[in-house]
Amino acid sequence: MTAMSNETKLREDICRFGRSLFERGLTPGSSGNISVKLDDGGWLVTPTNASLGFLDPVRLSRLDGSGRLVSGDAPTKEVPLHTALYETRGAASAIVHLHSTHSVALSMLPEIDPRAALPPMTAYYLMKCGATALVPYFRPGDPAVADAIKGLAGRYSSVLLANHGPVVAGDTLEAAVFATEELEETAKLYLLLRGLNPRHLSPEQVKDLVKVFGLTLPEHGDAH
Repeated sequence: MTAMSNETKLREDICRFGRSLFERGLTPGSSGNISVKLDDGGWLVTPTNASLGFLDPVRLSRLDGSGRLVSGDAPTKEVPLHTALYETRGAASAIVHLHSTHSVALSMLPEIDPRAALPPMTAYYLMKCGATALVPYFRPGDPAVADAIKGLAGRYSSVLLANHGPVVAGDTLEAAVFATEELEETAKLYLLLRGLNPRHLSPEQVKDLVKVFGLTLPEHGDAH
C-alpha cells in the first residue's frame, strides 16, 4: 500500500470509528478527539469543535512531525496531550480521548489510586488496558497536561484525566478504540459494584495473565 493510499484509509478509519463511538453515546456533542501517526512522522487528528459522529475525511487536521498544521481544519486543542503520549509511548500509533460517562465518573471518586485507577476486575481489562493512571485536573487544552503525562514516563497506555475523561494509546487505531471501550465498561462495572465488596482477580490470576499474554503492567498495577 502506498503512503497516500494508507493515509486515505486512516482518514476513513478515523471517521468510521469516530461515528461508532458517537452513535453509541461514548462521547457526546463535539467532545473527544482521535489521532493517528503517519508513515512520514506526521499525524492526523480530529479538528477542534468537531463531533466524532460527523467527521469529514478531507477536513481532518494533518500535522507534521513537530505538531504544526499542514492541511485541513484547525486541530483539537488537546494536541499537547496527544503529543506527550506519543513522545513517551514509543509503540503508540493512535490515541483516543473520550468524555465517556462512566470513565469520567470514576475519575471523580475520592478513593481512586492515581497509580491504578481500577482494580484487576476482568482479564480483558488487563489485556486491553494494563493498568490505568489518574492525573490531576487541568482545564481542557492546558499545555501543562503534557507535563503530567510525561511524568508517567510511558508506563501507562491508559490514562484518566480527572473530571474530564479517558485517553488511551494503542499500536493501531482499532486497538486504541477497543481499549478505550474496555476501560469504559470496566469503569461501569466498578460503579455498579462499588461498596459491594466484589471479587477481583487474585495476584496469582494476574501473574498468570501476565505470563500467558506477555502483559507489561506498570509498578503497582496489580497492587489491588
